[in-house]
Amino acid sequence: MAKLIPARGTCLHGMTSGEKRVSERLEQKLDDDYLLWYDVPIGLKYSKPDFVVFHPRRGLLVLEVKDWKLESIQSFDKESFALLTSQGLVRKRNPVAQARLYSLEIGVVLERDPLLRHPPESKYAGKLVSPWAYGVVLTNISRKQFDAAGLDQVIPSHLAICQDEMVPSVESEALQSRLWNMFPWHFSVAMSLPQIDRVRWHLFPEIRVVPGEGQFGLFDHQESSKTSLALPDIVKVMDMQQEQLARSIGDGHRVIHGVAGSGKTMILGYRCMHLARQPIKPILVLCYNKTLAARLQQLIGERGISDKVQVYNFHAWCMAQIRFYGLVRPAGKDFFNKLIEAVIDGVDKGLIPREQYGAILIDEGHDFEPDWYKLIAQMVDPATNSLLVLYDDAQNIYGKATRRKFTWKSVGIDAVGHTTILKLNYRNTVEILAVARGFAEALLDHREAADDEVPLVCPESAGRRGEIPELVRVGSRDEEVRFVIGRIRDEVAHGRSLSDIAVIHRKDQDGQWFFAELVRAGIACRLAKGDGKADLFTGEPSVKIVSMHSSKGLEFPVVLIPRVGQMPSGKDEEEKDARLLYVAMTRATERLVLLSDQPSQISDRVSESISRVKVASDASLSIA
Repeated sequence: MAKLIPARGTCLHGMTSGEKRVSERLEQKLDDDYLLWYDVPIGLKYSKPDFVVFHPRRGLLVLEVKDWKLESIQSFDKESFALLTSQGLVRKRNPVAQARLYSLEIGVVLERDPLLRHPPESKYAGKLVSPWAYGVVLTNISRKQFDAAGLDQVIPSHLAICQDEMVPSVESEALQSRLWNMFPWHFSVAMSLPQIDRVRWHLFPEIRVVPGEGQFGLFDHQESSKTSLALPDIVKVMDMQQEQLARSIGDGHRVIHGVAGSGKTMILGYRCMHLARQPIKPILVLCYNKTLAARLQQLIGERGISDKVQVYNFHAWCMAQIRFYGLVRPAGKDFFNKLIEAVIDGVDKGLIPREQYGAILIDEGHDFEPDWYKLIAQMVDPATNSLLVLYDDAQNIYGKATRRKFTWKSVGIDAVGHTTILKLNYRNTVEILAVARGFAEALLDHREAADDEVPLVCPESAGRRGEIPELVRVGSRDEEVRFVIGRIRDEVAHGRSLSDIAVIHRKDQDGQWFFAELVRAGIACRLAKGDGKADLFTGEPSVKIVSMHSSKGLEFPVVLIPRVGQMPSGKDEEEKDARLLYVAMTRATERLVLLSDQPSQISDRVSESISRVKVASDASLSIA
């Protein structure tokens, strides 16, 4: 079964009756290695053909679908058709000319890339490695009618699929044969996976990922993609599951349960850019973490959509509501709980209006309390009812494990039939994820959850290999600092940017200590504390010093975690600190180093996990 992007169920409402039939036939009659895109912008002009069909051996095929009936066609030529409609006589472009125009655009875009052309020594030298073609599907005209009316004079017979050639009973081989007879030539060599990614990179600029930007790297810089002639040797795009999910998110309530590093934040970014083009009320992005909110706000601003998209951490949004609508600011102890209660009370009394936003997107939703969801659900405009929640209960570090037992329905979110689970971790190497999972295996159980409940999802590796994480035993905190300084200097000497390095700490005093020592050593660094969180990613390259709490939602190529020997930080804190350390460990994309100045329950668990991964790695190497 072919993969259709967006998912068929999410785009049926926008399809004509003929397009619905065509999408069903293509999905069912084509094999698993076919990719299909429906009504997705392509190329430099962001044109939107009805269907693009892709096969790594066959090539790219543009299909235009027309539901015209023979009796409505009054005249035709190679340029256009005159159709009798309820609005009178109208002229439409000849669909084969329209499809040809789209396919030419694909050819122009792809031919710019020398890595997508056959080499000079090939008999196909200069031609694209992926042939392209075009055709028309006439969903209400039979082949007999097509021939009798002389339509083959303006639509070559081999470029047309007629009504009786796409019925449910049509053989898969017959339909595929008709599709590939539309191609003027065929190549016998299949495209490689990197070449397929390059094709997608060129055709769909909105799924490109900026190298080095990780989950924040999704961009939609149309101007640069049109004018830049410098093509990277290695391109990075959303994977197929991420692209299908990002394009398939429709209005209504949606919940994505995704493991750390599965691309949740990247999907949120795509959704923001898509929604910002829509004529709707303002869009609200919420998270718990101040540092993540600052990072998201910066990136939204860089993409030029901050006039449509507002980003807050939840408590800052509550404070903004209190100020904007002139309510009394709470004071005294338990300020944050009083603040939330004041906003809920204001909404209940009509002092703060409901339905303020055309869409609301919640990142790191596992840190939100059930009552917060009840409040937020009332803020969505019912005309769109667009609410997206991104969730991973394994990263729930602010509440108790029992929090996930609530149902979405109980908090006003209709998630039944609208939940997606992302298990693949793209951020971490196999080795980093294996150590983190082995360390936190008690947290990552496999309990089943109903569709409306919150599951705990166990991450699976996407397969990228790297170095096994280190646990370095030292004698004191001073030795930890000296080691960290030495490792940072070593990374920089090997070409690493300071901004690629993070020191993640458990206690605030440790963060301040390491910040002071790095400054004394002449290493540019920034400390995520107070107002400094908003400026963490601005200015010249610098090492980021962040707490385990503030690291949520972030990622760095190199992560150094000192003071592991001081964990757990107090009595009965082992589970909480284990969750925090799991989050911190899974921030590393390439290299993870932990430091301990004394044995502890947690450092021993880390050491055991690293040992198991080393044994497994040695065994796999011996077998190889």
